[in-house]
Amino acid sequence: MNLALWLERTAAVNGDRPALLHGETVFADYSTFHARAAALAAALGREGVASGDRVALFMKNCPDYLVALYGIWIAGAAATPINAKLHAREAAYIIANAGAKLAFVTPDLGPALREATDAALIDVATDRFAAMTTGEGRSAEPKEPGDLAWLFYTSGTTGHPKGVYMTHGMLMATSLSYLSDVDSVSAEDAALYAAPMSHGAGIYAPVHVLQGARHLCPRSEGFDADEVLDLSKSVGPTSMFMAPTMVRRLTDRAKATDRGGEGIRTIVYGGGPMYRADIEEAVGIFGSKFVQIYGQGECPMAISALSRADITDRAHPRWRERLASVGRAQSLVEIRIGDENGAPLPAGAIGEIMVKGLPVMPGYWENPEASAKALRDGWLMTGDVGTLDTDGYLTLQDRSKDVIISGGTNIYPREVEEALLTHASVHEVSVVGRPSAEWGEDVVAFVVPAFGARLDQAALDAHCLDRIARFKRPKTYVEVSELPKNNYGKVLKTELRRRLE
Repeated sequence: MNLALWLERTAAVNGDRPALLHGETVFADYSTFHARAAALAAALGREGVASGDRVALFMKNCPDYLVALYGIWIAGAAATPINAKLHAREAAYIIANAGAKLAFVTPDLGPALREATDAALIDVATDRFAAMTTGEGRSAEPKEPGDLAWLFYTSGTTGHPKGVYMTHGMLMATSLSYLSDVDSVSAEDAALYAAPMSHGAGIYAPVHVLQGARHLCPRSEGFDADEVLDLSKSVGPTSMFMAPTMVRRLTDRAKATDRGGEGIRTIVYGGGPMYRADIEEAVGIFGSKFVQIYGQGECPMAISALSRADITDRAHPRWRERLASVGRAQSLVEIRIGDENGAPLPAGAIGEIMVKGLPVMPGYWENPEASAKALRDGWLMTGDVGTLDTDGYLTLQDRSKDVIISGGTNIYPREVEEALLTHASVHEVSVVGRPSAEWGEDVVAFVVPAFGARLDQAALDAHCLDRIARFKRPKTYVEVSELPKNNYGKVLKTELRRRLE
């Protein structure tokens, strides 16, 4: 079944409901939303896009993001959403690796991407896009649950982005898990897209389409704490996905301006470590409005959930332990803690978190080696280390991968290291994360200068900005004479983190 059928059905019986909002302004009702997406699907066919082809989205948050996304699905193609924070060269790599037929862009991102790729680009602010979204539409292409819907690019420790093969069935499972394990949704609700629609926030769009809710894109096209508070008060009730750092900034702003989050119904947080003191303060300011989820691109948003009741309950004798956890398994998955061979471990034992179920990916895009490593007898090997207690609460102990999560966005040290190693003054480098109250983690680079060279932070910053996204560049450079290594020559990142402490 094609995910786009949910839009078709909602439009058929509730077409006059407001669907897409830009700030407080209604951009389209459900009938118009569906008509524009269906017309775009027909236009994509005329552009040579066939069933199963990939179409990229390199866009800031805006109402046309959803028009493009659903137009792609109605056409039977697969969407390849790209993080708008990425450098144009990084976006160009993803477009090439996905074999995307074309890419939709917003005006601020198009020019740089045009310099980095020969792929066909369509600016959603142009008359061309407007023409593609008018006129006669088409019905949704039939799809099977295992067909590709969303090619989600993440990165591994190799530093090369991998495409997670998200199927129509996976995204439907995630949507139904949202209703059963995270929150209810009604037509009066508004999904507020303050976090990138290329990631978790956008993955939650289908369940809000299914329920006929409103979709609210801030005019800032991203996260602004004052705007979130103002829009929720005027347009609410709002529900939104946030990284823990966004929750921290929203709490600080509400506290500074003496606001209690009027109009906010639900904040789902995930994508990084949430400090217990931060969520306690947030609950004190906003009340019982928080739900935590734990997932990965390989099992999007759907591994576990910590309910609003667990987050606010202070009567349970183990409430602090539960608040430090990421909750219990969502309805459509099983969670196991395994040893190095994947064999199950008893409650309380520390091991690798494994997950199995309908939301789990079938593999990576054209990468059988990585797929075989990640999937074992149907179980996803998450690479995260944790424990399960006797009540089924999952607690993350550490990340076995060296990924840095800053502002809710994954940063992979190898990408930063490879960029820095192309600078003539850098002999060796190792990148690690440092805990940050504002961002969750900051990127820190330990640099061994080339012989006769001196560490020049401004020069290294400029070098990084020419090669990788701004948010990935190190916040701090530490000059060292040598990197700590084991007997096999592997850099001991645990020792570097210990130095930062």
